[in-house]
Amino acid sequence: MVQAAVLSAIGGPLVVEELTLSAPGRGEVRLDIAYAGVCHSDLSVIDGVRPRPVPMALGHEASGVVAEIGPGVTDLSPGDHVVATFVPACGACPSCVAGRPALCEPGAVANTAGTLLRGSRPFRRAGEEVHQHLGVSAFARQTVVSRESLVKVDKDLPLDVAVLFGCGVLTGAGAVLNAARVQPGTSVAVLGLGGVGLSALLAAVASGAYPILAVDVREDKLALARELGAHQTLLAGSAWVDRYGTVIESVGSEKVLAEAYAMTARGGTTVTVGLPHPDRHLSIPAVSLVAEERTLRGSYLGSAVPARDIPRLIGLYRAGLLPVDKLVSRRYPLDEVNDAFDALRAGEVARALICMEDK
Repeated sequence: MVQAAVLSAIGGPLVVEELTLSAPGRGEVRLDIAYAGVCHSDLSVIDGVRPRPVPMALGHEASGVVAEIGPGVTDLSPGDHVVATFVPACGACPSCVAGRPALCEPGAVANTAGTLLRGSRPFRRAGEEVHQHLGVSAFARQTVVSRESLVKVDKDLPLDVAVLFGCGVLTGAGAVLNAARVQPGTSVAVLGLGGVGLSALLAAVASGAYPILAVDVREDKLALARELGAHQTLLAGSAWVDRYGTVIESVGSEKVLAEAYAMTARGGTTVTVGLPHPDRHLSIPAVSLVAEERTLRGSYLGSAVPARDIPRLIGLYRAGLLPVDKLVSRRYPLDEVNDAFDALRAGEVARALICMEDK
C-alpha cells in the first residue's frame, strides 16, 4: 500500500489515501518520490479549468530515486536519481521525430486519458483504477511512471533543487531560451511571478536581457523579482509606458495575454505559457501581425527537449547563473497538501514543495 493524494471530485479537496501500486510493466519504472512541486497545472485540475478524469492521483513535478525497473528498461538502475517531466515523449511520432517532444501525440493522448504512455494505470483504490496525472502522480510516496517521463541527474544535486527542473524551471526558462530565443540587450517583460514566471525572469537575466520588467499583483512577488535581477517592476493594473522586445505571459488568463501582446514592441515576440480555460478566446488586432511583424506563440514544456535541456539548465544552476533554489517559498508534508494549494491559490508562494520525508 502507498499513500497518495487523490482528487475524487472536481473542486477538491485532495484526500491522502492508501492505494495499491502495481509493479512496473514493460518500459516503466517505480520511484520513491523525494519532493513534488505544487503547480498551477495541478490547481487547474482541482478547480476544473483543465478537465481530467477522476479519481486521479495528482502531482506532476517530481524528483526521486529509482526503486525498481520494469522489463525493457536498460538505462536506469535502482538507486539512480531522476527528475520527472510531464510529457512522456514516445520518440516515434511526427512531433518527436521533428525534435518537438513536448508535442508528442501519444503522450498527449495518454495524459488526457489519465494513463501512462502504454495505457496502464498503476494505482488502484479498492479495486478501482485511479487515473495518473500527466504520467507522474507525484503526490505519493511511491509512483510508477514511463521511462520516457524521466531524466537522470547526478546524485550530488540536491533532490529539493532537482525537482524544480521538471516543470517550473523547464517551462519558464525554456520560454525564454527556446521559444523566444532572447538575445543579450533584448528588453523583456514577464507577466505573472509564480514559479514559472520567476524562472523565465532568471533565464532572461542569464541571457543578458535589458531592461527586464516584472509584473504581478503582489508587492512581495515584485520584491523577490528585484532580488532576482529585475530592473523594473510594476504592480498589475498600473499603467505601463514602454513596450518590450519579448513579453512572457505565465498567468493563464486571456485578458493578461491580451495585455502582454499590447506590451510587445513592433517586431517583438509574445510567448504564452499559461493555460486558460479551453472555452476562453483571445482577440488581437489582426493587422498588427503583418504591419508590425509581430510574433505570438505558445510554449509548452518550455518548447524543450528534456533530456537535452534539463542537464543544460542544471549546468546554469551549478554555475550560479540560474539560482532556482531561491524560488522555494514553503515546504509541506504530504498530509498538508491542501494547505499548499490554498497558499498557491492565494498567490502566497512562488514554489511550494511537498516533502515526502515530512520535513
